[in-house]
Amino acid sequence: MNKDHAKMTSSQDSNYMSRAIRLAQKGRYTTMPNPRVGCVLVRDGNIVGEGWHRRAGEGHAEINALAEAGEQALGATAYVTLEPCSHTGKTGPCCEALIQAGVTRVVYAMEDPNPQVAGGGLERLRAEGVEVDGPVLEKEAWELNPGFIRRMESGRPFVRCKMAMSLDGRTAMASGESKWVTGPSARADVQKLRARSCAVITGIGSILLDDSSLTVREDELRLDNAREAAHTQPLRVVLDSNQQLRIDRKVVQSPPASLVVSAQAQPCAELMGAGIEQIALPGADGRVDLLALLQELGRRQCNEVLVEAGANLAGAFLRRGLIDELVIYMAPKLMGSNARPLFELPLQTMSAQLPLTISDIRAVGNDWRITARPDPEG
Repeated sequence: MNKDHAKMTSSQDSNYMSRAIRLAQKGRYTTMPNPRVGCVLVRDGNIVGEGWHRRAGEGHAEINALAEAGEQALGATAYVTLEPCSHTGKTGPCCEALIQAGVTRVVYAMEDPNPQVAGGGLERLRAEGVEVDGPVLEKEAWELNPGFIRRMESGRPFVRCKMAMSLDGRTAMASGESKWVTGPSARADVQKLRARSCAVITGIGSILLDDSSLTVREDELRLDNAREAAHTQPLRVVLDSNQQLRIDRKVVQSPPASLVVSAQAQPCAELMGAGIEQIALPGADGRVDLLALLQELGRRQCNEVLVEAGANLAGAFLRRGLIDELVIYMAPKLMGSNARPLFELPLQTMSAQLPLTISDIRAVGNDWRITARPDPEG
């Protein structure tokens, strides 16, 4: 193969993989706890089949693409955003399905971090004479599944913290009044964060003050597949170290499921009577052990969790290095020096500052959304 042809092939691979990634994004709100995966089958320069993983327990992306392609899969190239699985779970191994269909080449975006796969699918394909190339668009593929990857590698979910603030970095008035810091477009955007999360974590202070239901609201989601997203509600997790939660709160009275985590060994009888699951994860400071909480959510197959809390709890997650991504909505208004800060971070010197790497800034209605990740080496 000459260099010009190699470049052309590489460009084609990237283009088809980009299409597979766009397909995978269609499952952003519905595949948990499985990863979001897309697949494109190409034969003689034509797309003959496409598929994405829609929901756990249903066909994987490769299976759906093969079903669409039928006999045209014979001799085709498969572009898959994640290494085809080689183990049998609720469905059969995808690498075997590709082999049986007569696919002659597989281009993958990234290897599967699942220890049950971890290169095994690629090895099986090669052993059967299938040409395997990759990774292609690995970074973009990683962005599809930060939570699944984090859980496979560390046992805990990817933690995203959402905050809303004024231009001067304030989140609520001194009294606690905070409705509304940001506008309706930003609040609707938050629904997308909730919908892609397996769990939403908040503190008892926020529940007592705002009585939020922490649900995905279909009327604000504004998505083509809003009905499916609304059907997949996140687990609502309330940190209540001293058992202050009462049954008249929305997280108790309204579906879906809620989990109350305290530092007290004895569960609250009133919440037990209301059917609320309670667990105790006491930390050394008399509060909930946040790392133990994330490990518990990882055991429950939570990929991504969203922290929606006040300055104290959000600051505690940040101080312990447990936040992977910050999504901050900034409103064009000033709330004054008496208002509450974004995070409770009692830093005293410039050397103690916490550097961030900003990955995205964009307008959302009249507000701005800033996406950043802690940068320990910054």
